[in-house]
Amino acid sequence: MLGWHFLAADRRLQFGERESVEAGRTYSAEGPLVLCRNGMHASIRALDALSYAPGPIVCRVRLGGEIIHDTDKSVARSRRVLWLADATTILHEFALSVATDALCLQEARGEFTDPRSWAALEVKARWLRGKATTLELAAACAAAYAVAGDAASARDVAWVAARAAARDAGAAAGAAARDAAWVAAWDAARAAARVAAWDAARAAARAAAGDAAGVAARAAAGDAAGVAAGDAAGVAARVAAGDAAEAALNFQLETMLESLGGAS
Repeated sequence: MLGWHFLAADRRLQFGERESVEAGRTYSAEGPLVLCRNGMHASIRALDALSYAPGPIVCRVRLGGEIIHDTDKSVARSRRVLWLADATTILHEFALSVATDALCLQEARGEFTDPRSWAALEVKARWLRGKATTLELAAACAAAYAVAGDAASARDVAWVAARAAARDAGAAAGAAARDAAWVAAWDAARAAARVAAWDAARAAARAAAGDAAGVAARAAAGDAAGVAAGDAAGVAARVAAGDAAEAALNFQLETMLESLGGAS
């Protein structure tokens, strides 16, 4: 069975001896297979795999031997890694695309879209090209969060922006430096894979229910807590946008990830 699996930035298995993962190798599990507890896991769809992603390293895999299936993942006796690559940039681009579509959808309905939501995405696009600073992006995100009415998240982003400014002024150290690094890299593991892409994908479904401002803010900032937190993989998309929309999102994501095939 072909599937998708994500790794942390260190490219190691999460459990056991935490072996380094390499393309062309097969990894196996011993003992009874138990979903979420023991075995080699993967998801048929990339969109589902992202809900379990600990980081931005995407693997195209083939599960073998005994296999137990669940709704959005499977566990098997063995998992062969066909190829793997760092998907950080792809995942950010996917999030940006989804959020842009969400705002376009709102406008197509004749609804108002606040310029600050568009501005956050425009700054995110420039940030991806190296044309905007992390401080500019954090400020744009804070403004977009204010549009979405998420005051708590807005304060969080503003706080991080302040810490980043302190770092840029040479006044921050220790925890402040780590927080500034989070703004600069969006925590290359969690924010790129789990937040910027997966949460934005689920947020596209919420956009159909009128939450386009929040989608824009969260896609730009990478806020895991604010976007459909705790929703199961298929529920948000099926309820808000339907199976077809969910499938379209998955197709878009898989097409983008496939462009990395063979890269390492």
